Amino acid sequence: MSPILLVVHPERPAAWELASTATRWWQRQGRDLIEVREAEPGSSLAGRDDIEFAVSLGGDGTMLRTVELVLAARVPVLGVNLGRMGYLTAVEPAGMERAFEMMLAGDYLVEERMALEVEITGSVQGRFMALNDAIVEKTAPGHTIRVAVEIAGRPFLTYVADGILVSTPTGSTAYNLSARGPVVSPRLRAIVLTPVSPHMLFDRSLVLEPGEHVRLTVVDDRAAAAVIDGARIIGLALGDSVLCRAAEEPARLVSFGERDFHSALRHRFGLTDR
Repeated sequence: MSPILLVVHPERPAAWELASTATRWWQRQGRDLIEVREAEPGSSLAGRDDIEFAVSLGGDGTMLRTVELVLAARVPVLGVNLGRMGYLTAVEPAGMERAFEMMLAGDYLVEERMALEVEITGSVQGRFMALNDAIVEKTAPGHTIRVAVEIAGRPFLTYVADGILVSTPTGSTAYNLSARGPVVSPRLRAIVLTPVSPHMLFDRSLVLEPGEHVRLTVVDDRAAAAVIDGARIIGLALGDSVLCRAAEEPARLVSFGERDFHSALRHRFGLTDR
């Protein structure tokens, strides 16, 4: 039988305790497990076709690393929330074993979410996957950076800002929300472009269709970096570019019944009627 992958937050004792509980549960079902500490950003299990599903034990950050790890292998991910927000996770720790039972019985759904493929060219080279976002941002306090933006291969605008953020609908409630970008239903396929603290009159976000890839090019020599899903940080130099486009493979998140995104939004932010 196919093994189960456990991805565990490396610095949370509660995650390791839960991993021990999960391991014993699956062993009683006669199943093999692969246990890893929270995956390094940029790592991938591409080429493996023997993993049935992955279990993320941590918060949303652990989910992001787990999704990146198994995206190319088309493995669905069950998130068990040990963090603060838990936007991406499906169950709390108390419901983990019940979730396992439902998965064994086939009583679950796999929700597909658009991801980003991020390619960096210039003085540094790299290709990464992001479920939430990628940003080109300043790294020195007290300064802005200049970033030329192309949309679908055509020049759009050169921004003077603290950063330029490209997010998926899933990532619209992460950094994009803090930067006053729009909240986008995670069921959509779209690319959201949001300037962060722009020093110019035009400060609006753009919501693009998924075929409109976005290229961000550093056009001055002030210190800048690309940050992928909040974890992978790559220093950028003058002329370096970051190309963001819709990934061919979606992320696959396990859920039990249809996710009520709007109720989760109200709950997480404590929204109430006046």
